[in-house]
Amino acid sequence: MSEFLAMGGYGFYVWSSYAAMAVVIGLEIRSVRSRRKTIVEEARLTVPEATTSLFPRGHA
Repeated sequence: MSEFLAMGGYGFYVWSSYAAMAVVIGLEIRSVRSRRKTIVEEARLTVPEATTSLFPRGHA
């Protein structure tokens, strides 16, 4: 197992690259959720009857 993690001496580079990408993907998910929340809230304030549904009323 330790040989697999060491990856022939390149383990630090490989695993730190995976960790960096996991952090970037996590930040992107958080950013998208935050932007969506802001947009939905602005829509609610602009158009009071706006909903978060993807379907118009009566079309389920």
